Amino acid sequence: MAHLTDLKWARPIRPIQTVDKKGRDADYSLTLFSSSPLLGLLSFSFSMAVTASLSCIRLPLSPTTQHFPSHSLSLSSSFTLNPLQTHLQLRLQPFRSAKSTLPIIRMSMEAGVGVMATKLGMMSYFEPEGKVVPVTVVGFREGNIVTQVKTEATDGYSAVQVGYRRVRDRKLTKPEMGHLEKAGTIPMRHLQEFRLVSVDGFEPNQKLVFEELFKEGDLVDVSGITIGKGFQGGIKRHNFRRGPMTHGSKSHRALGSIGAGTTPGRVYKGKKMPGRMGGTKTKIRKLKIVKIDNDLRVVMIKGAVPGKPGNLLRITPAKIVGKNIPKN
Repeated sequence: MAHLTDLKWARPIRPIQTVDKKGRDADYSLTLFSSSPLLGLLSFSFSMAVTASLSCIRLPLSPTTQHFPSHSLSLSSSFTLNPLQTHLQLRLQPFRSAKSTLPIIRMSMEAGVGVMATKLGMMSYFEPEGKVVPVTVVGFREGNIVTQVKTEATDGYSAVQVGYRRVRDRKLTKPEMGHLEKAGTIPMRHLQEFRLVSVDGFEPNQKLVFEELFKEGDLVDVSGITIGKGFQGGIKRHNFRRGPMTHGSKSHRALGSIGAGTTPGRVYKGKKMPGRMGGTKTKIRKLKIVKIDNDLRVVMIKGAVPGKPGNLLRITPAKIVGKNIPKN
């Protein structure tokens, strides 16, 4: 057995491949010399792109590759046996565990599970005291069924996947049909996730009822795809003011100057200019539920929501800091 005092570094650790900005794909090569014919125990640590800690390494006489699930490295060793000197080459590579291969989830946490709905149009609603309120009428197609429950153990985050709007089987691909058949649900067009702190109480093929999740007077966040306007100018797209229409002015609806000349010699990123308008996902926050009509299966929400009649909507409990989401 060789001790640390018997080892001598032939040369410092030398990176073989260039390490990217995220510290991935780091290869290191080092050479060790010892007066003992066999190296039994080796313990060292270093920190560059990753930190390794290897201990109790057995070195066979043939090239091999060993993996260390408890660490983030894999070891491949190759050496030649000499009665007077043992030459050992170690190549260290990042070892990716099952948890590290999971995708990075960037979706925000919801205040509670929500539903999907269909925009029907707008109307005026008269409250009992006679006040007129502009409301958006929202209806529901067949759906709002839980298709998958994701947990920290299986997916790395907690979420509830919900399906909406029943369609014929031939409208879906075979992978989509297999996913829905696994949950035992009907074929549905739309699948969306609601990331939650806890998914207790949810199970596949569970029906979500709007009346059980919300009540009149609650505040909700409604998101959807806005109406596409096509290519529009600066006045309509960014509310710019037009120039004088008389007195010899030749700048009416034109954009005008977009920056200086030699310095900086370029147009700043994000400059408001004519371009494609609408057709993007937008969320309208803290809208009040005015009325829930169980007979007509519609919901009246105060104010306007994104999209045209027939548009898909996502309705979730409004996020209120300090009430249903933490302040930090």
